[in-house]
Amino acid sequence: MAIYEYEHLEEACAFGKVFEFPQSMHDDPLTECPKCCGPVKKLISLASINRPKTDSELKDLGFTKLVRRDDGVYENVTRRGGENRYMEAGKPETQPDIKKIIRD
Repeated sequence: MAIYEYEHLEEACAFGKVFEFPQSMHDDPLTECPKCCGPVKKLISLASINRPKTDSELKDLGFTKLVRRDDGVYENVTRRGGENRYMEAGKPETQPDIKKIIRD
């Protein structure tokens, strides 16, 4: 689902003068506010375009990036202290420790 911005053409309601509304790309644009039934118009918004992340940025965001090096061997290019550089299939002791990465 995409999120579209709409602006009230008259009085704003509890949604505010400009509000966001999730819709399928195949839905027709809203012509009235779903809250107050007042007239609204769809706004043209900036698209959110993500650029590729560096290995360092992925690591800072808590992701693990594995790069295939051989059949069943992967290099952990975002490894943290104490993690193995290479992860091998069938050897769980070489896998990253998720409990160190994910916190409640």
